Amino acid sequence: MNEHALLHIPDSRYCFATGERELTIRLRMAKEDEDCRVSLVYACKYDFGNRQETVPMKLRCMDRLYRYYEIEMELTDVRLAYIFQIEEQGKSYYFSEDGLTEEYCFAEGFYNFFQMAYINANDVMPVVDWMRDAVFYQIFVERFCRGNMEKDDSYINMAWDGIPTPKSFAGGDLRGIIDRIGYLKELGVTAIYLTPVFTSDSNHKYDTKDYFMVDPRFGSNEDLVELVRKAHEAGMKVLLDAVFNHCSMYLEQFQDVMRRGTDSEYYDWFLIDGDFPEPEKMNYECFAGCNYMPKLNTANREVQSFLLDIAGYWMTEADIDGWRLDVSDEVSHDFWRRFRKAVKQQKPDAVIIGENWHDAYPYLRGDQYDSIMNYAFTKACLDYFARGKFDAEQMADKLNGNYMRNMRQVNDMMLNLLDSHDTHRFFTEVGCDKDILLAALALEMVYPGAPCIYYGTEVCMEGGFDPDSRRGFPWDETGWDIHVGRQFRQMTKMRSRDTIRLGEVRITACHGLLTVSRSYDRRMLTLYINMTDRNVVLPLTDILLANRYEDGALETHGYVIAEREVEA
Repeated sequence: MNEHALLHIPDSRYCFATGERELTIRLRMAKEDEDCRVSLVYACKYDFGNRQETVPMKLRCMDRLYRYYEIEMELTDVRLAYIFQIEEQGKSYYFSEDGLTEEYCFAEGFYNFFQMAYINANDVMPVVDWMRDAVFYQIFVERFCRGNMEKDDSYINMAWDGIPTPKSFAGGDLRGIIDRIGYLKELGVTAIYLTPVFTSDSNHKYDTKDYFMVDPRFGSNEDLVELVRKAHEAGMKVLLDAVFNHCSMYLEQFQDVMRRGTDSEYYDWFLIDGDFPEPEKMNYECFAGCNYMPKLNTANREVQSFLLDIAGYWMTEADIDGWRLDVSDEVSHDFWRRFRKAVKQQKPDAVIIGENWHDAYPYLRGDQYDSIMNYAFTKACLDYFARGKFDAEQMADKLNGNYMRNMRQVNDMMLNLLDSHDTHRFFTEVGCDKDILLAALALEMVYPGAPCIYYGTEVCMEGGFDPDSRRGFPWDETGWDIHVGRQFRQMTKMRSRDTIRLGEVRITACHGLLTVSRSYDRRMLTLYINMTDRNVVLPLTDILLANRYEDGALETHGYVIAEREVEA
């Protein structure tokens, strides 16, 4: 047995409550230790020395290096003590806080057992229920649709079907989105995520000048209120982009510091090296290397209160349903804890999604975000579908490893995306292969969490890296692919199935196919994807949806989704 691979951490992603009496416990072992049998030995922590119960743990999944065992428990006493019993070649070992041992003294277990000392109800991270079957649609507002034809458009310097530059404007606005609510509903969209809408000089609006005013080029505050109201009437949620890490250098408070320096009451709102901020010297902290986006000091309580006022204002004024948090991993943990409490108090089912491109576990323990934009999923899909770096087994390993980073509740709320305004267009990355695009979308729809579709993906929009990924939406329907559109709509309809909403996930590889199964209430839905260079015989019944599946064979770049009844 590889002792170095053993890992368990109490009260963490390896031991977490999913309800007031529901607990999930995980143990990590080396992948090569396949002959071991793992059991949990447990009792109330005050009875552990006198009596214990032993139950087997199931192999939950495997990644490139490890095997993960898991058990879900319904507790009668939430003060739980436990250790692990591992059997290898007829011999038993014990794994506790003392590590791996051949013997264990239960009478003195209070020194070294693992424990969930107590499950307090307000420490249990809830799932925002509407996220379970949500289909998000990300809109880069400036490029989706122009609805207001009466506005002053002298600022527009780009043809709608032109190639964007960093400073080009095409004229998209909130009225255009309002006009297309019916289109989004027909697509099967249930949640809209808008890039920033507040006053800014840029086309992307990530440099905010006034957080309480919709940018006039996009419309008015009343337009935003109308957009949310009409989205709600159509059964859709709306998320706004919270740019709280930094602001525009033309924000009123920063301009005051520019004029008055250390005499300004806002001097400590920013991080400045000197008496005055000097843009040409960049003697203040900024977003990336952009001197026009000074970083806010989110450790400052006054700054925190200012930002909380913004969040509360728009939740009250427009009744929005949550926030996507820009550059959220550079913002104070203390602020995000205050932010969560304020948001959830105002609207308990509002969702909070961070923009963290990496393992964000410290933010995802129930006291800060609900989930993140799952760029680890994006990268895995690029390596599997676009670059051929992964075969099916390697892809399964990668997805399983990513899944084990977080608690079940977080995984159920992840925002899974193939691309965004910050990446190349996925369709371009896969060589404009529509079959591969459909296979990747099928994975996005079946994988735990909520799929987030970047505007235009459903009509096979192309584009390179920012700003080329921000082209105008092609509203001429004669150029749309009917087959792709039909498949997309059929996929979104499947999201409401209980097997997807509530099902346990299992990700494996078989005969070169990537398989993702979701199991719930004696039903199993399974997605098969073929990225090999050969057809694979796969006789299936009860097929829900497929592409390139003919006469019981799954063709190259094809996928098939089937659902069947299974034994309890």
